[in-house]
Amino acid sequence: MKKIHFHLTVVLILLTGISCSKLTENPESALVSEQFYLDQGQAVAAVTGTYRKLYETGQSLYNSLFQIGVEMATDDYEAGPRARNAHVRALSNLTHDASNDRMEQLWKQSYDAINASNLNIVNIEAMTQNQIDATVKQRLINEAKFLRALHYFNLVRWFGPVPLVVRPIETLSTQELYVTKASEDDVYAQIINDLKAASGLPNYKNYSDADKGRATSGAARSLLAKVYLTRADWTNAKLLAKEVIDKEGYALFPSFADVFDVEKKNGVEHIFSAQFKGNSGYQGNSLASRSAPADIPGINGDYADALHAEGGLYKSFVATDKRLPITFTTGMTSPTDGKYYALAKPQFNKYYDETVVGNQSQSAKNTPIIRYAEVLLIFAEAENELNGPTKEARDAINAVRTRAGVENVLDKENKDSFRELVFEERRKELVYEYQRWFDLVRRGANYYITKLKAAGKTNAAARHLHFPTPQRELNLNPKLVQHPDWLAK
Repeated sequence: MKKIHFHLTVVLILLTGISCSKLTENPESALVSEQFYLDQGQAVAAVTGTYRKLYETGQSLYNSLFQIGVEMATDDYEAGPRARNAHVRALSNLTHDASNDRMEQLWKQSYDAINASNLNIVNIEAMTQNQIDATVKQRLINEAKFLRALHYFNLVRWFGPVPLVVRPIETLSTQELYVTKASEDDVYAQIINDLKAASGLPNYKNYSDADKGRATSGAARSLLAKVYLTRADWTNAKLLAKEVIDKEGYALFPSFADVFDVEKKNGVEHIFSAQFKGNSGYQGNSLASRSAPADIPGINGDYADALHAEGGLYKSFVATDKRLPITFTTGMTSPTDGKYYALAKPQFNKYYDETVVGNQSQSAKNTPIIRYAEVLLIFAEAENELNGPTKEARDAINAVRTRAGVENVLDKENKDSFRELVFEERRKELVYEYQRWFDLVRRGANYYITKLKAAGKTNAAARHLHFPTPQRELNLNPKLVQHPDWLAK
């Protein structure tokens, strides 16, 4: 999505979410919304800028914050040798608490992005036919609703009940800033409403090359299928996944390597992705450098994200699985001295960009947020829960396994064994794509604790199915209360 990589020539100053710590009553050089949404170009620029909040440089949501703030608390990942932040190491060891600064950032950045979407929705809705084409107007509103839904979907899964704000926060009044938590049911109802509206977006094939990467009808329906799956609404999860499979025109790439080929970004399998651009003002994918080896001359990796070997992820792949050499590396040849260096243990390799050797912070590889392979697995899981491991369910998971060069699932499986096969397939297919924590916790406390303790993370407890409401937010907002699982006992 080329337009999303451009810096806006006019900056819209957006007030930050729920927290009031960085609100300024009279910010210098601020451009208020009434001065900004004057024509169609400005409206497009405003929504385009909101996409950037998904993956801005530094530790932003889809540019490593997910990994260090969420995925570290699973059986597949741990803080690597160069992850020096005490808060990240606490998450890896499951000793984090409400003072953890990664929790603060998850909360703050999500609400900052939600407020940007709220501003877009309200102000674009108010634009007249003389200011904006009616079709473009509705498309932009639905794009903003899609983004708002995505952020709320993350928040409610991370924190449970959270404040539900669907109007922009534009003043410092306590009435706007001090918001109580809404129930999970109410948050999910808003997410579903937003995604149903966003389902009216164009099909991805109708976008020009310049707009590839924006939210589409397929992205909205795919995310909605995932919402229903998370809620164990198997009927609707199957229905939406089937709509995507039958009507949206997506397909698996012939080769798993194609999914992470820079030349094939926003292709037939990529339903919605975090967009990165290498060698362009530090708009690269930081996961590449965070996982790259640190001790091979000329590689200059950070090795801050590491495989938690005790979890058994690497060993769960059969040796012939075609995903294995794309997902991991066990050694690399130095671009400096030409020697091959074997690694002490496998390291993640999905985002390593051969075109920027020595400067992986400029990796141009996108991070998938949802792709077609996952929709097939959503369908397989939902169909199994409804009707057992039918041929339809097996066909869906086998499409993913066939591409990987793994033997097909046969009709000997029962409902329980097939469920585990789907979860293990998700684990292997979606490594390092911000999915593992969500999958573990939606199975419940016993499942999460069992998996984590089997992997040697013995601090795992039922409270880890949610993250604590950040203490900083509790201090700022007297109407907020801590999640009951994190209250001192």
